[in-house]
Amino acid sequence: MRIVFAGTPEFAAQHLAALLAAGLPVVAVYTQPDRPAGRGHKLMPSAVKQLALQHGIAVYQPQSLRDPQAQAELAALKADLLVVVAYGLILPQAVLDIPRLGCINSHASLLPRWRGAAPIQRAIEAGDQQSGVTVMRMEAGLDTGPMLLKVSTPISATDTGGSLHDRLAELGSAAVVEAVSQLAAGPLPGEAQDDSLATYAHKLNKDEARLDWSRPAVELERLIRAFNPWPLCHSSLNGEPLKVHAAQLGDGHGQPGSILAADKSGLSVACGTGALRLTRLQLPGGKPLNFTDLYNSRRELFAIGQVLGA
Repeated sequence: MRIVFAGTPEFAAQHLAALLAAGLPVVAVYTQPDRPAGRGHKLMPSAVKQLALQHGIAVYQPQSLRDPQAQAELAALKADLLVVVAYGLILPQAVLDIPRLGCINSHASLLPRWRGAAPIQRAIEAGDQQSGVTVMRMEAGLDTGPMLLKVSTPISATDTGGSLHDRLAELGSAAVVEAVSQLAAGPLPGEAQDDSLATYAHKLNKDEARLDWSRPAVELERLIRAFNPWPLCHSSLNGEPLKVHAAQLGDGHGQPGSILAADKSGLSVACGTGALRLTRLQLPGGKPLNFTDLYNSRRELFAIGQVLGA
């Protein structure tokens, strides 16, 4: 079997690593073009490209797969199967039709729930009790294809976007290896998705990471966990940005955004309903610190009654 892999971020790179470790024949890799990163805006290769080059695998980086020339290039590879994981480019039907066995995708949710760009974070934000990975056969629609394999994991009360991402990358990698192995042995039947149960996980943006203290504390606590490590929830203190890395449900009530208490256990802030105890913060120009450390060194910043975000 000749496999072509298409993916871009670290989540995809872990899937590629699992395929290679299993001895499956990946003959080429598709990934997004190098992007500027860091203060110097130097062009940086994706995690998938870096791994492919380490293994001597040919790398292709078309701007689009709608281009007939890019499609002809893919066809020339004579792939039996295209494995797609967080690639970031739309695959038109002409591309889906090229591999002999079609195209499969590893998606970080229990489809049909959370189709779209940010399923990991949206599951935590919504208070879902579980998440997982679905390996599906790709169609032209957005994450709509027949489901081949599903693996699930509970979402704990302490899970962040980062911790759930890492767990799903591991689960998904094993599931893709299993799916490819089964497909190599013969047809793998798929289960149609129930479109009436579908929800959409729209892309994250920094604007929605600004904490609206008029919302219930339980919603903000989930948002803080979901948006860690990116885009990180934030507010302001004395007119300066304040990044919130971690928080717990607290006690008390008052004007939304007002500081109710400050001690070594955290910074208690009133919400629309209930309160949050902020336990890990980042001041401008500083590193993320547990509030215990901030309280010991900068307690004068956190006056009772002061309003965050004002």
